[in-house]
Amino acid sequence: MNDNPIVLSMLIANGLGFAAYLLIGPAMVAGFGLWPLGTAAISAQYGGGIPGFSLWQLLTYGFLHGGMLHLFVNMFALWMFGTSLERFWGSRPFLTFYLICLIGAGVIQLVVATMAADSGSIYPTIGASGAVFGILLGFAMMFPEERLMLLFPPIPIKAKYFVIFYGAFELYAGFTGSMSGVAHFAHLGGMAFGFLVITYWRGRLPIKPQRRLMR
Repeated sequence: MNDNPIVLSMLIANGLGFAAYLLIGPAMVAGFGLWPLGTAAISAQYGGGIPGFSLWQLLTYGFLHGGMLHLFVNMFALWMFGTSLERFWGSRPFLTFYLICLIGAGVIQLVVATMAADSGSIYPTIGASGAVFGILLGFAMMFPEERLMLLFPPIPIKAKYFVIFYGAFELYAGFTGSMSGVAHFAHLGGMAFGFLVITYWRGRLPIKPQRRLMR
């Protein structure tokens, strides 16, 4: 793990965020979870008690998790795919990529959650899943032929096909409302921003990087 200081730091930061949630309780989510826009007016209308959106929530929401399984799945995926990317890119580009995916996923989820709030459904978003899905997308773009072993069913699949299938499922689940309580559009947002960052680094956007970090 000495070759992966950013992955290690993110694992520790998320662990500390979860510990703080266990110690402090719902107040952590009230202050640092990602809340929709406009909830202050709705809160006043219904007698208060609904937290509002603050800019820092686009970052802090990604260091809170609702349970041990939620934390474990995200951190396992971060370790499994992030270590290869950090070694391939270097720590500073990897951190930049991680944070852009996290904040980008938050922006997309903020739009979706705000639309839901206008219809009377108000909820916070927490978890590093958006950043982790960006990491997964990055892994598939850097190592497309790498074979992954699925758990169900236990068959090998190339990383590029795994991401395509997973992304398609998230898109389907997001638009159909399947698996309620899961931030599907945050996952898609993390993947979308990850794709944009890599495309920019490759010099394939109208705005060119000072130097290309990858082929």
